[in-house]
Amino acid sequence: MQLRYVFTELGQSLRRNVSMHLAVILTLFVSLTLVGLGVLLNEQAEKTEQQFGSALEITVFLCRDDDSNNACTGAATDAQKDAILTVLEDSPEVESVRFESQAEAFDRAEDMLGPEQFEGPDAIITEKDMAESYWVTLTDPREADVVTEQVQGLDGVSYVQDLHEITGPLLASIDELTWFSIGVAVFLVIAALLLVGNTVRLAAFARRKEIGIMRLVGASTAYIALPFLLEALVTAVLGVLLAIGALAVFLEFEVIGRLSDRVDFLPWVDWSDFGSVVLIVAVVGPIITVLPTLLLTRKYLKV
Repeated sequence: MQLRYVFTELGQSLRRNVSMHLAVILTLFVSLTLVGLGVLLNEQAEKTEQQFGSALEITVFLCRDDDSNNACTGAATDAQKDAILTVLEDSPEVESVRFESQAEAFDRAEDMLGPEQFEGPDAIITEKDMAESYWVTLTDPREADVVTEQVQGLDGVSYVQDLHEITGPLLASIDELTWFSIGVAVFLVIAALLLVGNTVRLAAFARRKEIGIMRLVGASTAYIALPFLLEALVTAVLGVLLAIGALAVFLEFEVIGRLSDRVDFLPWVDWSDFGSVVLIVAVVGPIITVLPTLLLTRKYLKV
């Protein structure tokens, strides 16, 4: 196979249909950026849910020494903890129960606010100041009041916090943004597929005489289709690189540089979460261009 011919044809085709290729690249760039943004938003929702609990959760905080609740005479005993757990596990409105110790609560607070505020003689809070708790996952968030009434008056219970009121609107907003970005991305992906199809058709029409001669001298379909596949791969690579660059700029300057400083109690996505975004964008980009090119060349290269 004469690779010189293949790359010559590739260069000529890119110059001949430069406007069409630019349209494909820009469409890929926008659609892949939105796909990546949807992935980042989904990871942000998971981080927020892990940090604060899902919209289906309530938290039962247990009594501790020097508790602000006058009904608490001291830290909850093991017998009181067992009694509370039994009530929760026997409730039909409860799906699962997870116990959080003082150490786990302290570690979560450090992750949320930063370890510098919990170290040294001027620490704002210590591990002993944290309350043990039961994190209760409900079968239906509307049943939170029922479970709260079941445990609120039990010995050893300080208070019950309904996380649905706190995290529900935030998680709902993130989910709406995620689905919006993915929905717009789907329409743009369809537009990119149509542009790729038109590009292949126009390129095949412009080279119809050359393709006919190559058929007569016995050139294989793979040899004839290779320049078309390389065109699709070049446009995919450029679109992927532009999308990754835009997402990297958004993550560095908007999320890490601004949002994380203004809203520092939220666990924001960072570079450790960026790898999955790059992987998905790098896979989706070539699929959008190379796969339809493989299918369409079988149709348009028949002479």
